[in-house]
Amino acid sequence: MRLFLDSDVIISSLNSSTGASFQLLETSLDKFISNYSARELEIVVERLSLDLDQLRKILSTKVQIVTLLERPDEILKRYELYINDPFDSHIIAGAVAAQAQYLITYNMKDYKIDKIKEDFKIITMRPGEFLQFLRSS
Repeated sequence: MRLFLDSDVIISSLNSSTGASFQLLETSLDKFISNYSARELEIVVERLSLDLDQLRKILSTKVQIVTLLERPDEILKRYELYINDPFDSHIIAGAVAAQAQYLITYNMKDYKIDKIKEDFKIITMRPGEFLQFLRSS
């Protein structure tokens, strides 16, 4: 299974070592973020005074980074039909580039999940929902 993680999932895992996001990162599944997310995460972690070294460990050992070569405005133009928040277009671009089967996010409202599923065959779920799905499979 290939999972694309929204930035909020990584931030959540840094906030709690018992939550669903942390547990998800501990799985052996293929997990991806984009180069845009990696840069964004460093900024957010510093702003929130979270552990930057822990973030860097996650980025180097727990996830694979998909490199998006398009500029943000090009990404937005290509994926605007799939988002409710223009700042999240790179998440859809990354999920598509990673050939993800699942997009894992807490921000379900930011995405047009039915259109994403229809056009890209990517299922959008929250971390806890995905873990329940794994346990029931």
